[in-house]
Amino acid sequence: MRLKDKKVIALVDHEFEDLEHWYPVYRLREEGAQVDLVGPEAGVTYNGKYGVPAKTDYAFTDINAEDYDAILVPGGWAPDKLRRYPEVLKFIQVMDEAKKPIGQICHAGWVLISANILQGKKVTSTPGIKDDMTNAGATWVDEAVVVDGHLVSSRRPPDLPPYVKVFADKLAE
Repeated sequence: MRLKDKKVIALVDHEFEDLEHWYPVYRLREEGAQVDLVGPEAGVTYNGKYGVPAKTDYAFTDINAEDYDAILVPGGWAPDKLRRYPEVLKFIQVMDEAKKPIGQICHAGWVLISANILQGKKVTSTPGIKDDMTNAGATWVDEAVVVDGHLVSSRRPPDLPPYVKVFADKLAE
């Protein structure tokens, strides 16, 4: 259990991409990490794009990012909602300043754009937000997984196996 004693925030809001949320959560838990589902409200069930539910453990206002070792941002339409919460942007900024792993896949790049942490970074995402990423100052590449320091980015569900492996490796460092 190489990730025993590691704590990870998994952000949740309505219309997250089901696989992009649950695949990383389950894989990290299999390796011993504590993965807390964190959303606008605690104890509320948020539904993914395809109807898979996720009940939050905590609300954004219940936690401190400093108490965690990493953060995961799912894709889907949830990132467009998540980036509107000042607490979420602060979580990303705190993780970035501390050089703790930040995982983002698909449309999750929108959250990192709004947190203003992409200037000079090499990333990937769904091609649909490539222009958003480059306009935020990032260098966008079309690869399954891109690592730039503590930032781990990926494009879409077929890339989940290499994305989560690289993220877990980064968290284990």
